Order: sequence, then C-alpha cells, then structure tokens
Amino acid sequence: MIWFLLFAALIIAIPLVIERNRAEMEDADRGSALGQFAELPDGVTHYAWTGPAQGPVVVCIHGLTTPSIVWRAVARGLASMGYRTLTYDLYGRGYSDRPSGPQDRQFFIKQLQDLLEDQDVTGSFTLLGYSMGGSIATCFAAAFPERVERLILLAPAGMGLAPNKLVDFMAKTPLVGDWLMLALFPPTFRRGIRAERDIPVQVRHIHDHQAEQLDYKHYVPAVLASRRGILADVLRDEHRAIRTHDIPVLALWGQDDQVIPASAIGSLAEWNRAAEHEVIKGAGHGLPYTHAPQIIAAIKAHIDTADKATD
Repeated sequence: MIWFLLFAALIIAIPLVIERNRAEMEDADRGSALGQFAELPDGVTHYAWTGPAQGPVVVCIHGLTTPSIVWRAVARGLASMGYRTLTYDLYGRGYSDRPSGPQDRQFFIKQLQDLLEDQDVTGSFTLLGYSMGGSIATCFAAAFPERVERLILLAPAGMGLAPNKLVDFMAKTPLVGDWLMLALFPPTFRRGIRAERDIPVQVRHIHDHQAEQLDYKHYVPAVLASRRGILADVLRDEHRAIRTHDIPVLALWGQDDQVIPASAIGSLAEWNRAAEHEVIKGAGHGLPYTHAPQIIAAIKAHIDTADKATD
C-alpha cells in the first residue's frame, strides 16, 4: 500500500515540479526580441510598431497560445497598404510579464488601454483580433466604440466554444483542473505543433516560437486562466452593441478550422447582420501565419468597398 501511495505522490508531483523548474521571463530572455518594452501598471509588455510613422493606426491582438509574432506577415502586408501597425504580447505570453490572477475581459482591456496610453495613441484606429484576441477586440470595441473605426476578426472566439469534456472539466474544477492542465496541456500542445510543421507558413520559425512558450513559468496557467476567463464569455450583447454603433465588421474564417465551431459564423451573422464574412479556402485555425496574403487581400477589398461607398 505504501508503495502505491508513494507512486501516486510521485505522479502528482511531476507536473508541479516541471512547472516550478521552468524559467522566469527575465530581461536576459528579452534581449533577442524584436520591438520594445513598456513598463505598464500590471507588468512589462512587449510591443512592436510596423509601417510608416504617419500612417493610420491598426492594433492587432493575438490569440490564446501563440504570441504576437503570429502577426508578422500580416503586419508587413498592412505596412504595404500604408498602415502603422501595433502588435503586442498579451500578459502570460511571448516576452510580456506573467501576472497571476483572473484573465477576464477587464484584465485584457486594461492592458490594451495602458499600452495605448503609453504609446500616445489617442485617436480612433482599426482593431484586429485573432481567435481569443477576437473576443478581446470585440469587448474593447463594445466598451469604447468611439475608439474603433473598424473591427476585423480572424477566426474569432466569443460565439461559444466547441464542446470538449476534459477541457470543460479543467476549466470548471479548481486544483484538480489546474493539475490536469499542467500534466496534459504541454504534450497536447507539442503534438499540435508537430502536426502543423509541414504546412507552408509566412512567418518564419513560427512553430519554434510556439514551442518556446512552454519553456517559461506561468504560461500554462495563463492559458487555463484565459479559458476560465474571457473565453467563457458568449459575446452576443457586445456584437449587438457594435452593430448599434455602426462599427464596420469584417470576419474571416478558416474553411477547415477545427478550433472555432462552424456555428460561430451563423451566430455572428445573427447578432450583427451588417458584418461581412469571408471563408478562406483550405485554411485551418492558423490564419495569420498560413494565409496572410489572403487576409491582406480580404482586408484591402473590404476597405476599398467601404471607401467607394462613402465617395
């Protein structure tokens, strides 16, 4: 019996020890990062500007697991259109700090507000959100409609999540769910990265950057905190408010997306009948790094059509 208890204790301890021994994100790790760092009230935030200094501003918000490098190809495309694009790492990801606590809409909206103030972005801008970043962008646009000229959503969350009994259990169950996340998420995440390595991408070394996230402490808990926080919200009222404020919305979807449920398109179309939709053929969930040219072409067509309508 005692050997069984010792074995069980060892199994329980392994994920906790691995997490404890992961590296802290420190200045030495940030030395190779492109971009700059802002000392915000809740921690250091890594950000980068791309494009002409006097161009109209676009702000891009990345998703749950992949940091702001996911936008690199899209940001270059936007720069070629004359836009000045701000990308940044959400707390818990990339080169930004990893504060503890809930990761709900207020948490992410405050980070964006603090960064915009730090960067002296006082006017309105175009807001892009990818996956979980789509939820953050939607919540920001609904809360501050006067700041958002246009909302562009790439495979956005916020219309409900695809059912997954294990993930739902982890999200709803303290302690046990936290342990299961530490034990099961890293190997599952690595398998997902390996499965994508043969897919052509427009962001060099994107898969290496994704895998590197697991090297740092507090990343896995941050993913779970977001799943329990902003990703638990169904944003029906927010999308209806955006429609009321006449904010133009373009939603881009991957034809073969296995992360965002197919019903999401219908939900968004019901909540905001003015939103435009385009399904990108052959695309999965990694739209910004697998289909950046198609994204840029869709954004350009959307803006050109809007400009012609106002002439």
